[in-house]
Amino acid sequence: MLEVDDRTPPLLVHEGLGFRLEEFPLGTRVVYPPEPQPTVPDVDEAILEALLHPVDSEPLPALLKAGMRLTIAFDDLSLPLPTMRPPDIRGRIIEHVLELAAQAGVDDVELVAANALHRRMTPAELRHIVGERVFRSFHPSGKLYNFDAEDRANLAHLGHTDKGEDVEISKRAAESDLLVYVNVNLVAMDGGHKSVGIGLASYKSLRHHHNAKTMVHSRSFMDHKHSEMHSSAWRIGRLIKDHVKVFQIETTLDNNVFPKPYEFMMKREWEWTRRDQATALGMRRGLGLMPQKLRHRTFHDVRSAYGLTGINAGEVEAVHDRTLRKVHQQQRVEVQGQTDVAVFGIPYVGPYNVNSWMNPILATCVGLGYFFNSYLGSPIVRQGGVAILYHPLDEGFSTLHHPSYVDFYDEVLAESTDPAVIGEKYEQQFATDPWYVHLYRTSNAYHGVHPFYMWYWAAHAMDHLGDVIWVGADRKAAARLGFRAASTLRDALEMASSTVGNDPTITYLHNPPHVLADVR
Repeated sequence: MLEVDDRTPPLLVHEGLGFRLEEFPLGTRVVYPPEPQPTVPDVDEAILEALLHPVDSEPLPALLKAGMRLTIAFDDLSLPLPTMRPPDIRGRIIEHVLELAAQAGVDDVELVAANALHRRMTPAELRHIVGERVFRSFHPSGKLYNFDAEDRANLAHLGHTDKGEDVEISKRAAESDLLVYVNVNLVAMDGGHKSVGIGLASYKSLRHHHNAKTMVHSRSFMDHKHSEMHSSAWRIGRLIKDHVKVFQIETTLDNNVFPKPYEFMMKREWEWTRRDQATALGMRRGLGLMPQKLRHRTFHDVRSAYGLTGINAGEVEAVHDRTLRKVHQQQRVEVQGQTDVAVFGIPYVGPYNVNSWMNPILATCVGLGYFFNSYLGSPIVRQGGVAILYHPLDEGFSTLHHPSYVDFYDEVLAESTDPAVIGEKYEQQFATDPWYVHLYRTSNAYHGVHPFYMWYWAAHAMDHLGDVIWVGADRKAAARLGFRAASTLRDALEMASSTVGNDPTITYLHNPPHVLADVR
């Protein structure tokens, strides 16, 4: 539903490792996420139903043969957000797949995390996803591992699409008799051909769609039929389908993001009880007194009690069509018309800082990449409008997880913030740097090219907007990113008046939980 509140009570706005209760101008339009969808009554029964009665495919047991080579790939820790309480749905599915494989006499099985150019997961993080039994059975023998996109000996080049795009993926996956992919579809951009074609791909393939030109022409990453990035991924996926037998398993979750004592964040503010109000005020004051490291641990220790709303298995595209319907049921909200000013609160976690720090580049990616693109039809803010985002833009970088980000921030953005310019001038240097490659392969670092990709995610928004203003941000950091900073919302709106006038329409996209604005 769409909520427009003319009373404008204080609204909760996320801002990194904390939140504030903000008073918006009278008449601000507030777009709230829908209520949680019903969940399946029996998860194991739903899993087996999907495996035994797949879409446009033989049942999984019919595809499993003694002596075959089976590879099970799965989404990495970038999904879901926040991390799911154990047991993770991927682990539950993998156990069922392995049981069916054992019954069929399949003993050549490997499990690979489809992390592409993301950082390698730690053993503890792998254990959380696959579960203790699977971890103990496969990890010590090296049969459970992170995909290495720089291991040239273990990559397979399958050819080129009709647009000349290289298709290079995991050799193990390419040479398997069956590749089972286990997905979590948190938002509409996940899943489909994006799973194998991106998750198990090398830089040689990824460069064709993770670039400034493609991103600018992707009119919402959440609508694969109007996204140039997804068009490329679909071409790549269809070529993979000609060479590899893929059995896709996709899951959808409700939006039960915040457990106790954070459940007040799931409610509309006027629905808060006195207890909710007291909890919110007490938590805000407590967070203000906490050292930053303690606040970081407090939030990153949150485990969400997601419920499974659906699971489908079988042929990739047929499965994904069903998945999208479920995602839209949970997240889609009809919004009448665009707005002059859109407001976004940036939370403490995004896909690329799980168990890590949200640096200014990642905050930009979440705000102008993910949240701005959370639409169907048209962006929620008009062409030439203004985005106001809340985040401190703390310059603290994780040198373990994001080493190339430091140099990107200090050197590349100091020269230019234009995605096309920096891509042309610097991308190859960072993508092939031996030290960054070494850290990606042997430590827990994101690939050297990864900060470029995060910046490209924001290219469509930067091309569309007339101004970007960060409330509560470090002014030096905002300037380095090419944006402006304001101390308060009132100041931000006054700054925006030079672009949108003195009486702009304002829309606050109230997330998380995730909301997908269907702008008519």
